[in-house]
Amino acid sequence: MNQKVQSVLNLFEEINKVPRKSKNEEKIAKWLVNWAEKNGFKAHTDEVMNVLIEVPATPGYENKPVLVFQGHMDMVCEKTPESKHDFSKDPIKHVFHGDWLKADGTTLGADNGIALALAMVIATDKSVIHPPLELLFTIDEETGLTGANYLKPGWLKGKVLLNLDSEDEGVFTVGCAGGRDTKIEFKPEWKPYCADRVVMELKVSGLSGGHSGVDIRLQRGNANQILARVLDTVNQSAPVKIGDINGGSAHNAIPRDAVCVIGIKKDDVEKAEKIVKDLAEKIKQEFSKTDPNLAVALTAKKGFEGLMMTSGDSAKFIDMMMSMPHGVAAMSNDIEGLVETSSNFATIKNNEGVVTILSSQRSSVMSRLDWMTRKVEKSAGVAGAVAKSGNGYPSWEPNMKSRLLAKCVAIYEKMYNVKPVVEVIHAGLECGIIGSKNEGMDMISYGPTIKNPHSPDEKMFVPSLDKIWDFTVELLKSYCQE
Repeated sequence: MNQKVQSVLNLFEEINKVPRKSKNEEKIAKWLVNWAEKNGFKAHTDEVMNVLIEVPATPGYENKPVLVFQGHMDMVCEKTPESKHDFSKDPIKHVFHGDWLKADGTTLGADNGIALALAMVIATDKSVIHPPLELLFTIDEETGLTGANYLKPGWLKGKVLLNLDSEDEGVFTVGCAGGRDTKIEFKPEWKPYCADRVVMELKVSGLSGGHSGVDIRLQRGNANQILARVLDTVNQSAPVKIGDINGGSAHNAIPRDAVCVIGIKKDDVEKAEKIVKDLAEKIKQEFSKTDPNLAVALTAKKGFEGLMMTSGDSAKFIDMMMSMPHGVAAMSNDIEGLVETSSNFATIKNNEGVVTILSSQRSSVMSRLDWMTRKVEKSAGVAGAVAKSGNGYPSWEPNMKSRLLAKCVAIYEKMYNVKPVVEVIHAGLECGIIGSKNEGMDMISYGPTIKNPHSPDEKMFVPSLDKIWDFTVELLKSYCQE
């Protein structure tokens, strides 16, 4: 392993000691500012805690164009059911499996902590020749690209931006989908638990999950969708009352687990158990390749004495779940193999009697993003729920004549004797927003190979980081030699 890369991994481990869950970036923002000041760099923060660090050029290259390194400081905090990890205080534990770096039962946070570490080591390594640099680290990318949306036009001096938030080494991303979230609130009538009902827990677990953008094409199971399917099937023959329901963890993660507390009449319990058992076998077979560890279980729930939805409202909510869109809605007609439009039935949360569904829609065609969002909103009407959609973020239109792209392709091909892949992705990147706020910005996105982001199976291929380091060093040098 390149010693420089070891320095990047060491700094990444330090970053992973600082809590940085989306919407809780206070500590990591302060840590970054302190790091900048210790290294003699000017650091700026804005009203939402985005951090901008100015790094002087290598002596002799002060008049070269300013380059911007950009990444986001927050991470998706997912863990295995058995993990006791507390993301508000516990360090992420690094575990090596050969050439792969993982975490111990949690997301690794290489998305996007490795971007911070890479840019910071480059900034402090005296052997790296570079023009003036700006390190832009944004907040809350994972739950709405909040930091990028709050950036003020003119805050950046640089007109060339290197986004380090891609996850396949040897691939340059030059465009991405736009996105929008929809929040649905359902306020059912709740009544005290009746003793004539047997309380049971229906649980869907063990799914593969993954990123709701880049992994949506894999057609993995959605725990919320499967929970709805089982509830609906049971409800047809053994009417249920919903006592509690929760599923999924984040708007941009395909749900891995979902659970529902239900009340069933005593005479219907045996029937319900058989329905669930038979349907579970069919569903497991359907997803045997994509979700081999999928489990569906109906078990007795002891100690429940809370409220339950009325039978009517339980049925309405199940109907709404069943009508929620999920998965690929359209493929691109311009780029082979690219998902154009999709939706993710992301989370279900019961909070003090108000049950909330969150859906995340994506499309590289903004008119179709409007259409898919409207479909989700209409699903709320099935149950008389209230839907509210956010403004979302724009797609990043690719510029295949980009000077930066041409330079990156030429350097990569010269270094590795192979042409890199140039692609547009079905996921949200901050480049679209940053470009809309900074006219004339030339942008590209790349990074080391990261598998299974947004899940506890997240892992980074360390040798790919070696190549990213060497490539980036050559790219910076090329701007100094112009």
